[in-house]
Amino acid sequence: MANELLAAALCGAEKHYPDFTLGPLNLQVPQGSIVGLVGENGAGKTTALKLLTGVNQPDGGTITLLGGNPADPATRAELGTVFEDAYFYEGLTAAQIGRSMAGIFAARWDGDLYEQYLGRFALKPNQPVKAYSRGMRMKLSLATALAHHPRLLVLDEATSGLDPVVRGEMLELFLDFIQEETHSILMSSHITSDLEQVADSIAYLHGGQLLFQADKDVLLGEYGLLRCAAEDLARLPQGLAVYTRRGSFGCETLVKGREEVRALLPGAVCDRASIDDIMRFYYGRDAK
Repeated sequence: MANELLAAALCGAEKHYPDFTLGPLNLQVPQGSIVGLVGENGAGKTTALKLLTGVNQPDGGTITLLGGNPADPATRAELGTVFEDAYFYEGLTAAQIGRSMAGIFAARWDGDLYEQYLGRFALKPNQPVKAYSRGMRMKLSLATALAHHPRLLVLDEATSGLDPVVRGEMLELFLDFIQEETHSILMSSHITSDLEQVADSIAYLHGGQLLFQADKDVLLGEYGLLRCAAEDLARLPQGLAVYTRRGSFGCETLVKGREEVRALLPGAVCDRASIDDIMRFYYGRDAK
């Protein structure tokens, strides 16, 4: 990714807490792409997103956001954010929230576009937020995030807890947004099937460290789930097997280099591994 234009980057970024350390973290969001950020609970995903957006300050390293600094208000004005735990005051209506956003973003705020999103999402302008379902609240957050024409969307579990129909609407919206080549998205999600549908690359945070960031299609083509007997597994060269779960019916192994493994063990089953599979086996390996 070194030669690509970057919408955002964390370079050696660190954040220290009494019981947790994030980083040093090197994470890149290429311009015109969707980057999916995955990891188990407590891995540091939300912390990384808050560093990138300037909500929290790093204890080390540097952060670049849209060619500027997250501390710069003009830079942050080109950023759209949706955090899982950030909701509007429940007594306000969508119309009142729109007027508040107009005061915050001034000339950047597009009231007509905001109303279009409210209509697209079937959100009643004069209904208070407390009457909204979780899905409706997420839609409202997205409408406000998009109505000031951001160049980068940062989404923290924006599709979590939503039914498949609403999630499908959100994914379509993300793909529409990214059609503009200067637009980019960084989104964390526990629903990795969503990321498999829309992400260009996957970044895996594990225990505060970035295990990898890779092109999604390359990643899913590279890893495999091997099911074979222990004696067959022992024939593999060192480095191909990431982690093995052994049972009474044989071994289930996450391998890196699926095609090589299939050539070495033509009689064994080596299926394509999902993002969930990759996370599950890396977690199992490091939990030992």
